[in-house]
Amino acid sequence: MKQCIAFLFIATAVTLTACHKSVSVSQQHKLKARFEIAGLCSNYTFSLIEGNLDTSLVVGSWTNPSTDKTYKNAFGVSNPCSLPSNLKEGDEFYFEIVPERQSNCAVCMAYYPTPPKKLNIKVLEVVKK
Repeated sequence: MKQCIAFLFIATAVTLTACHKSVSVSQQHKLKARFEIAGLCSNYTFSLIEGNLDTSLVVGSWTNPSTDKTYKNAFGVSNPCSLPSNLKEGDEFYFEIVPERQSNCAVCMAYYPTPPKKLNIKVLEVVKK
């Protein structure tokens, strides 16, 4: 009986520690971006505005050839159908980078320029203005 109680105590402690650790790792990777351009056919452009991210994952300075407007730390997304439908141009939001998954997402093939760097992201929270 004592072995069973000890086992349950250890299993619970390990589980709680593992859950706590994953939360803190997620918080460390929380980034903030602005939705800059909602281009035709989900050709979206975002700019990183807060957080530590490997600079090789974004374009330090990207100029939209259609408007000649320049964006700092710009990126596109490889998973446009995973973004919340209420996310609009100008919105700021917190996000994290997530592993790429196979998606059954239908997007039209019309072209609108986007930065060449694409991230697979999960929106965590839209910042209320």
